[in-house]
Amino acid sequence: MNRIVRVLLLTGLAFWSLNAQAQSARLRAANKQFDNLSYVSAVRAYEEFLRVDKKKDPAETRDALIKLGYSYRKLQDTRNAERVYGELVKSYTDLDSEVYLYYAQSLAANGKYRESQKMYSQYGEKQGQDLRGRRFTVSYMDMSRFYQDSSSYRMYNLPINSRQADFSPMYYKGGIVFVSARDESGVVKRVFNWNQTPFLDLYFHPDTNQLRVPGADLNRSVNSSILGGGSDAKAGNTEASADAQPLSKAEIFSRTLNTKYHEGPMTFTKDQNFIVFTRNNTSKGKAGKSSDGVKKLKLYSSVNKNGKWVDIQEVPFNSSEYSVGHPAFSADNTKMYFASDMPGGYGGTDIYVVEFNNGQWGTPVNMGKEINTEGNEMFPYATEGDDLYFSSDGHEGLGGLDVFVAELKDGIAYKGVQNVGAPINSEKDDFGFITDKNRTTGFVSSNRKKGVSDDDIYSFRRTCKQLNILVYDAKTNVPLENADVRILRNGVNQDLRLTNVQGRTDLCVDSNTEYEFKAIKEGYAMNSVRFSTLTQSPKPVMNVSIYLEKSENTLVKGVIKTEVNQQPANGVKVTLRNEKDKSEQTVTTGPDGGYEFDVKPNAPYTITAQKDRYATKRAQYGKTKRKSKVVTDSLGLYGVGDVFQLKNIYYDLNKFFIRADAAHELDHVLAILKEYPQMQIELRSHTDARATDAYNIRLSESRARAAMDYLVARGIPANRLVARGYGESEILNGCVDGVNCTENEHQQNRRTEFKVLAVQ
Repeated sequence: MNRIVRVLLLTGLAFWSLNAQAQSARLRAANKQFDNLSYVSAVRAYEEFLRVDKKKDPAETRDALIKLGYSYRKLQDTRNAERVYGELVKSYTDLDSEVYLYYAQSLAANGKYRESQKMYSQYGEKQGQDLRGRRFTVSYMDMSRFYQDSSSYRMYNLPINSRQADFSPMYYKGGIVFVSARDESGVVKRVFNWNQTPFLDLYFHPDTNQLRVPGADLNRSVNSSILGGGSDAKAGNTEASADAQPLSKAEIFSRTLNTKYHEGPMTFTKDQNFIVFTRNNTSKGKAGKSSDGVKKLKLYSSVNKNGKWVDIQEVPFNSSEYSVGHPAFSADNTKMYFASDMPGGYGGTDIYVVEFNNGQWGTPVNMGKEINTEGNEMFPYATEGDDLYFSSDGHEGLGGLDVFVAELKDGIAYKGVQNVGAPINSEKDDFGFITDKNRTTGFVSSNRKKGVSDDDIYSFRRTCKQLNILVYDAKTNVPLENADVRILRNGVNQDLRLTNVQGRTDLCVDSNTEYEFKAIKEGYAMNSVRFSTLTQSPKPVMNVSIYLEKSENTLVKGVIKTEVNQQPANGVKVTLRNEKDKSEQTVTTGPDGGYEFDVKPNAPYTITAQKDRYATKRAQYGKTKRKSKVVTDSLGLYGVGDVFQLKNIYYDLNKFFIRADAAHELDHVLAILKEYPQMQIELRSHTDARATDAYNIRLSESRARAAMDYLVARGIPANRLVARGYGESEILNGCVDGVNCTENEHQQNRRTEFKVLAVQ
């Protein structure tokens, strides 16, 4: 298979020593091709040796079969690999444990899960430290979990696929950039020795809309009658051809980035002007090799200037002794994930993460044993929702590489990893996965159709399993219009919907999920209903009903925001305590930061908002003055690392004393520090660019100290404050040395900020 950008990352290339006997000429020729990593030629030579040489030495036959199976494995020819490994297991007992592992993997890749389970069990007996034997043995006892959501997706083979390998798409300016070994123009054809296929380059298709398949709109109106797959595919069919329409030909992405060697998977920053891509180890147009004679993979970056990719540089954590590749930026561009077989990992290739800050790279860190296994993890992709997708043959799957997802919290896969299931995954290799935040549409690479030949890129679309939520008056059964319906998913607040004139709202539900729906309306007591999709329903449309009773309770609604930017705060634990009967209610905010509570009348209450690395906020409320009232409020959180500019604290030129107009703003800081007695802050003072750097540093330090003294004089302990001057190092408006600016513009840079250093 022409996927050298993937297979070069696979480690464990074993060389088996033959017995100290004379080898036949055919066997020597086969071994030479094997040692040169020319697996197509090696297969022909070993097959000829095994077929023709009549007086073969048993040890030579055994070793020839081992290397033949390994060669088929490297060529992704799972059927022939199964045949050869099956012959080995049948004929020999003194085999290394890896033979049983490779046989089990080949059987699974051919859909023979019961036979694969037996081989995994034998592998586990021979290699107890490798957990794959035990995990796959148990996993293949029940395959249903891999198909729980299969009816929700439709897969489409794209018309941009060629006769050669096409894989690893990445979104770029309304289109996709992808890797391809499609035939090149010109007289000279460059062929890769591993599998006799063309080298890989980057290609571009400019419009993903041309690649989308018409059908049900996932953002349909509530009265839409099109559900499921629509009319574009027959029920139960998970694969179809894309709609036939004129397609612009995929074009070479960049003649600057493409070379005569391999270029592979890439990633872009959000502004699309910075790329990191995979390439063979090259220097000045020549291929480099490691000490073991193998060309490794490296990551290179480039900047787009005036429409051209320039300034190609290696990332600092490359090495000629191991491979790094398959880059993927996080949604906020603060870190990058990649795959590597560098020393110290858990298996063949592992997923690593490295910080990226203003063009500067940090030190790579292994993602840990929750992500990485004794097998191979590669092709990472990160979405906006802190979901990390990657492919693995070490986690339990359908065969070959499967796509997995891990929900990250502070960089940790705290819920483990989940196989995304069929039909995105198959018994073959599935990788190069990209999608939107909710996994409703996207692309994936797979060799499921061509098998041994090559990879194709598929698009996928999740069809809607519609659930109608109906809200009624409990006494009259009249539908309630304009009732709020809060959706909780696995215990966490999600969307807030509003019912229509029929008292209905709806959503597309995910599989394997526990839902709760809370109906809220003024004059009624809040009520909720639970709904689970842990088991599949054959119904295309489902309904749940919520009945509300008249009540004199108070509805308390609000939004938690971050003070630094006034954006809704996700993942905040909000607790309402009834101070009269001491009862408590708790919710966790979702993307909209919202919360709702039902409070008994004439009861004072306290709301507490808590989140890691944020100061705990408490707000107390007295008894409501009238019954059946809706109380709304917003609470703000201060987080560690937040920087707030004190907009009205300015200084006269060359002065550092606090002006009278600054007192009000510093009093605001004083109030915050008194409200949060454990908060520690840094007072950061800045100057304009006039005068020397050294003078401005001293002046800004004096200004920061003056602000600190102001707060200390009013009762704030000095150990909660840090005063630091930054001089002219952080100019806001471009008024640097040599630039003419007005006095008002210079004054904007003479400012003081405070940064939250610690909270409790």
